Amino acid sequence: MADKQKKKQIRFERRKRSVRSSVFGSAERPRLSVFRSDKHIYAQVIDDYAGKTLVAAASTSAEVRGADLKTGGNIAAAQKVGLEIANRAKAAGISAVCFDRGGRRYHGRIKALADAARKGGLKF
Repeated sequence: MADKQKKKQIRFERRKRSVRSSVFGSAERPRLSVFRSDKHIYAQVIDDYAGKTLVAAASTSAEVRGADLKTGGNIAAAQKVGLEIANRAKAAGISAVCFDRGGRRYHGRIKALADAARKGGLKF
């Protein structure tokens, strides 16, 4: 069983590198990077030339969770994180980003976050 998990991790890392080879964030159009764990979802807007995170949002933060969100690992949490990252990016003067799905398929929580960020005003 451990061998199966190791092969799965290798495939995931290969997909992640493949996505990152074509997506690069600049100061004019930074990279919106999404990380998804079992319990939470995280998003960062990154300038790769400077190597700096410009804005970030996560389902672990109190502003995103609020009283109505029970768990951070579902589509509702991803939508709230997407809206929050869009609001923070617009406050920082960022309107266009390139989307880095982090080697994950574009569906479910990843898609929900991206759609919410678009709804919040980010262009990608």
